[in-house]
Amino acid sequence: MRSLSGTPIPTLVFDDRAELARALADEIEALVRRPTATVLGLATGSTPLDAYRELARRRREAGLSFARTTTFNLDEFVGLPAAHAQSFRRWTREHLFQHADFARTCFPDVEAADLEAAARAFEDAIRAAGGIDLQILGLGRNGHVAFNEPGSARDSRTRAVELHPWTREDAARDFGGLEHVPLRAVTMGVATILEARRLRVLALGSRKAAIVRETLRASEGPDVPSTFLRAHPDVRLLLDGEAAALL
Repeated sequence: MRSLSGTPIPTLVFDDRAELARALADEIEALVRRPTATVLGLATGSTPLDAYRELARRRREAGLSFARTTTFNLDEFVGLPAAHAQSFRRWTREHLFQHADFARTCFPDVEAADLEAAARAFEDAIRAAGGIDLQILGLGRNGHVAFNEPGSARDSRTRAVELHPWTREDAARDFGGLEHVPLRAVTMGVATILEARRLRVLALGSRKAAIVRETLRASEGPDVPSTFLRAHPDVRLLLDGEAAALL
């Protein structure tokens, strides 16, 4: 692992994905071993998968307990039932929750008749839990964080959003075609994310190299929402060599 100097976000480049996953799991383990309750913000998809597998291994082989840990997932597709093969609820359950003993797991309600009220309830639940201690994030290739697509404001909160064409294209293979990809999602807002006490932003592979560079070099603003993360007092960018290739 090496640290890059002179970047607006502290940036760590790991020798391989396994090393990155272990480093993130180490930090999460230190949090959940505290005598006080811990709140984690979770992302889904292939980027954090190795870290979740490492946490599940530590639960299975070393007895790491999450019994004082609450989780909040970043987002979910509107209208998708929890049992749907591509729902983030199902994905997180299969890859993490069923392998550990989390006290409570929370998602935005995407099947509610009143999505605005459901979004407010999700924000209220985060506040009632004491706020998020560590939020895991990925980077969309257009700079979205969670589903805060280009044009999202820094003061945005949890809400329903229209998905960018690139975001839907990236999901099309998993859904069996673009026509099956939902048009909308509910996502934590930029301001919601920035209220977490720690942000750990993961990017893997050559397809993320361009947006990693933009996140660090573009003017801060809604055109590239990931640039808003630079203002956070405890944010780190965790990369493999391919994602760091343009730095």
